[in-house]
Amino acid sequence: MYIKKALAAAILLAAAPVFAPAMAQSTNVSNMPASTSLPASPVVAESGDCSRGFLSRFAAAYREDAQPADPNAAAPKRRAMDAPFDSPPFPNSEWQMGGVPAPIGVPDTDSTYPLEKALGCTKVGQWMQRNRIEVYGWLTPALNASSSNFSNFPLSYNTRPNRGELDQFVTNITRVEDTVQTDHIDWGFDISNLYGYDYHYTVTKGVFSNQLLNHPAPNQPLNGKIYGDDPMLFYGDIYIPWVAEGMIVRIGRWLSLPDIEAQFSPQNYLMTHSILYTADPYTQTGIMTTTRLNQQWTFQIGINASNDTAPWNHSARPSLQTCVRWVSADNNDMLYPCINNWNKSDYNYNNVQMYVATWGHRFSKNVHMQTEAYRMYGRNVPGFGPYGTPGSAGSSSLPGTAGEFGIVNYLNFELDTNNMLSVRNEFYNDEKGQRTGFATRYSSHTVGLTHWVSQDLEIQPELRYERSYDTNAYNAGKKDYQVIALLDAIIHY
Repeated sequence: MYIKKALAAAILLAAAPVFAPAMAQSTNVSNMPASTSLPASPVVAESGDCSRGFLSRFAAAYREDAQPADPNAAAPKRRAMDAPFDSPPFPNSEWQMGGVPAPIGVPDTDSTYPLEKALGCTKVGQWMQRNRIEVYGWLTPALNASSSNFSNFPLSYNTRPNRGELDQFVTNITRVEDTVQTDHIDWGFDISNLYGYDYHYTVTKGVFSNQLLNHPAPNQPLNGKIYGDDPMLFYGDIYIPWVAEGMIVRIGRWLSLPDIEAQFSPQNYLMTHSILYTADPYTQTGIMTTTRLNQQWTFQIGINASNDTAPWNHSARPSLQTCVRWVSADNNDMLYPCINNWNKSDYNYNNVQMYVATWGHRFSKNVHMQTEAYRMYGRNVPGFGPYGTPGSAGSSSLPGTAGEFGIVNYLNFELDTNNMLSVRNEFYNDEKGQRTGFATRYSSHTVGLTHWVSQDLEIQPELRYERSYDTNAYNAGKKDYQVIALLDAIIHY
């Protein structure tokens, strides 16, 4: 019942403001002399009309955002290469890069969403505008129809089959540092909170993790409370323009750097995630530096508490994280190799060593691909030594090394300004079953469409087929394949 109410509320939130009738004000000029002319006055958008109430301005913002964008709007100044892609329809206009709001030299291009517009007439909203602080978020309700009936895992995040789900309800408060300018130090921050089913995957040990780790759920595909809360991002940035061509120092909790895919719904080509992404780290907490050497080369290095673990938790292990990003002079190729986690410690809570690289290639403005491959392993993982039961993950009485590797390719097409098609193919080998629970090779094949109704509403239908080759890994070990159709909506506010 809760899910049905949540889905209904989300649909109403998306549709009602867009299609609500405009409440235009008029001026009675019928009694004015013919020679009398009205004084010229600037046109004020309904969402900025402070004579209206908050809800009226909020609804007006949705109606305004449903109109076509101004094709003659001036592009903001930038100190980087031209954006290689159009966004929309792609989720991002830049080659991928973690650890920063955008590559150094790229301006803040975040849209102004309805909540922020409606707050513009309030003292709080005006203070935020003066200080370049933004507030926005989204809801992501989803539906799936699956050949499995108990669990869709290792598909994520829609793990419960044949149902509606509230994947994400996210609120962001952020300030993006200005890295286009080079004459003064600037600062930024991000506080992002996620509520929904997806917390099962994003939670970090030591930050509200009891709701997941201390709530066994034997009748559910995943342990933990069905819905939970995760303060996914909390970091501060300092931008120093005089180190090389600019450096950002980040302190706090950030999203894992190298993946094509991201934790937040609007930042992905498809609504579901690859097995490769499902099984790797999600966030790290520590200190990270990102330094632009020139337009083509960027270097990143930092220390964190290891994967998905808070520094104050007993499972923390000091870990190195470093990446290099190169973009070709013609902007058609990108390489992004990373040591995403390295230390000399044995396996602890998600303490895997990870080496990963991404290659992106642009065929044209409308067609590009990205390919990611990685190798991960844990040292002395309990239950994964010799003499275990064949086919039973973690059944040994001895610890041992457990590793996995995978490769995923995205081929992405811009159909028009409002529609994008993405095709994803991957191979994944969980050698001893430490990541997925089944020691097997997997493949998955996915095709999905993103349709932008407006900048505030995205619709994503998707079809996916996947298979395990060495043992039955689907539907909790009952099948060796899975077919699933999905649909979600991303409703921005």
